[in-house]
Amino acid sequence: MTLALDTAAPSLSPRPARRFSAGWLLLPSLALVLAGLVLPLVMMGRTSLAVFDPGQVATEGLTLENYTRFFGDPFYLWILARTLTVAASCTLVCLVLGLPAAYILTRLTSPGLKTALILATIIPLLMGNAVRAAGWMVLLADRGLVNSALLYTGIIVEPVRILYTGTAVVIGLIAVLLPFMIISLQSVFEGIGEIYEEAALSLGARPWSMFFRVLLPLAMPGIFSGCLLCFVLAVNAYATPVLIGGPSFQMMAPKVYEQAIKVYNWPFAASLAFILMGVTFALTVLSSVTLRKRYGMV
Repeated sequence: MTLALDTAAPSLSPRPARRFSAGWLLLPSLALVLAGLVLPLVMMGRTSLAVFDPGQVATEGLTLENYTRFFGDPFYLWILARTLTVAASCTLVCLVLGLPAAYILTRLTSPGLKTALILATIIPLLMGNAVRAAGWMVLLADRGLVNSALLYTGIIVEPVRILYTGTAVVIGLIAVLLPFMIISLQSVFEGIGEIYEEAALSLGARPWSMFFRVLLPLAMPGIFSGCLLCFVLAVNAYATPVLIGGPSFQMMAPKVYEQAIKVYNWPFAASLAFILMGVTFALTVLSSVTLRKRYGMV
């Protein structure tokens, strides 16, 4: 005789618990970003549209006069063009100097030497920009170390004007930005195996052809991030242009400080900051789209 078993017996497994959505974990960080970034930008945007009244501190009125003043004055357009030119020049020089340095640093076989060089690259970042700018002032002054060495060797007969020029600002910014470029490129070269280089060379490619047709496209994400980081930092540089460039060398960040702190024209200072941020964002998007079409990345 066969006994029938009840197949509809209740399951002994517990009822599935309600899953906690991982998206809620983003709320603290989103709230911090909203309070520390978005809200100040909204307030600054409102200030940029305010009417400037020297006798009042409060933000009142709505006007586009601050923006029309900027775009209608060739002086401010010239300052913006100079800022972008200096930033692009510094970024290009940092790329040219940082690319071989990062590649050699990545391909070193000695762990001790590699660690020492990485530390030598990072240690300058531990020093403030104002301190480094003061050091460059000592080096590039009319009677500084550079001119003294040139006079002693007989290369020049009188001191060369280096400090308080655009050349001095570019030199100072390159010294500040070059570690960022090397670190960005070194991290991406670490992920590119030597097998790709060996394969290209074994197939008959010359070293320069291998570099431009194999290594460079693979390293493009790091090149883009390094150039973007250096360009943004150079565009918003303040201490180096003020200390090394002097009052005659005008850039956007010192001009924003001048309008806000010296002239107390907060609406115009806010509009300058927004214009600088907008131009930087537009150039970033344009370069990103261009690289995406060319290399299929970013």
